[in-house]
Amino acid sequence: MLIGDVARRSGVSARMLRHYESLGLVRPTGRTEAGYREYAGEDIRRIFHIESLRSLGLSLRDIGRALDDPGFKPSELVDDLIGQTRERIARETALLTRLRRIGAAEPADWEDVLQTVALLQALGSESAGKRQRAALSAVGTAPLPVEALVEAALSETDPNVAGALRWALAQSGDGDGGGSALLAEGLGSRAAEVRKRAVQAIAEIPNGEATALLQAALTHSDIVVRRYAALALGARGAADAVPTLIDMIVDGTNDADAADALSALATRPGVADQIATRLVDRLAHGTVAPSVRSRLTQALADIPGSTASRALADLSHDEDRAVALTAAYVLGIRDAR
Repeated sequence: MLIGDVARRSGVSARMLRHYESLGLVRPTGRTEAGYREYAGEDIRRIFHIESLRSLGLSLRDIGRALDDPGFKPSELVDDLIGQTRERIARETALLTRLRRIGAAEPADWEDVLQTVALLQALGSESAGKRQRAALSAVGTAPLPVEALVEAALSETDPNVAGALRWALAQSGDGDGGGSALLAEGLGSRAAEVRKRAVQAIAEIPNGEATALLQAALTHSDIVVRRYAALALGARGAADAVPTLIDMIVDGTNDADAADALSALATRPGVADQIATRLVDRLAHGTVAPSVRSRLTQALADIPGSTASRALADLSHDEDRAVALTAAYVLGIRDAR
């Protein structure tokens, strides 16, 4: 079979067949009387073997070794190919992610594209300072790759950089809720640190969707998520955070912040008595330790209304001297007011 026929039947160009021959990969068995290359059936089979191995990503040099070296071990080469393929996939995936983020930012021109690329590179820097500057400079730039900011915020371990990223997300406007939705996915992460970073970031986004996510987080299985959500909701005037805030005071976890949140909520009409009643209910448990009664007493100090005053009057006679003195002191201040 002449080279033209082989090219047509194998799909390998005549030029490539000549290249194979120059490398010694496949040589035509004979020549015609006119001197043209003539390929035998064995030559055709070798050509197909070469093409099959090329499809696996083998170099022509490795193909020659595989076909001609009796001691060649394919398992080692296949392992190398698997590693190279994984690295290539990782590079292509990273490129695809970067392109998707640039597209999501809807750049208006090449200047926007270059600006976004520079920001993405800075966010991926090993330098915490560069990452922080990138987060702070992201605000006010157009376009803003919100997805990249969210991913960075959920993975950032440096507290200063993390704060800058949360600020940037809060300042982004989150007009379509994209940032909030992506952060909501972080609440479902298996990693506790990621869940914590997600709720912290949501807490700083001042819109209705973020508030709804925080309210849903009050029933989250992760107690840390519930506590951060309650503190944020307290600052937003959401009374449904009250039970969790009181639990925090009882447990002694961020109890001062929880008491401040209750104090802020108590300024809302009708909420003060609700808070005071819940605090009194917790005091009613006979097994409440003096340290817990002390924290509940201090929380009652900033809750206006008669319910809180009556509770403080009772506490001024508490069996624990420190609790009684605290309650009496608070009552004195309230009476002076």
